[in-house]
Amino acid sequence: MPVLSQYDSSDEYYPTLFHELGHSTGHKDRLNRKGVAEITAAMLVSQASLAAERAFKNSVAYLQSWLRALKDDSKMIVWAAGKAEAAARFILGESCSPLTTF
Repeated sequence: MPVLSQYDSSDEYYPTLFHELGHSTGHKDRLNRKGVAEITAAMLVSQASLAAERAFKNSVAYLQSWLRALKDDSKMIVWAAGKAEAAARFILGESCSPLTTF
């Protein structure tokens, strides 16, 4: 993970950090899942109330790749959102309560 000083602002740093934390939850000793780091990051950005317009635009571009999977399986987004929420809750140390904001 690059250091904060390598970013123009903390609003650009934290979405990247949250994305990488999302990846970290995929380890078999954590949540043992893959593929939802960007959705996890978007949830955590919202939870942290960051004004990350540039990060949002980057997320939208990144999530465009999900569109191909969604065309093949319309339930994929529900699956991915559930996995991403579990990852966000794990990162926040919240094992039971759902996130209150998106």
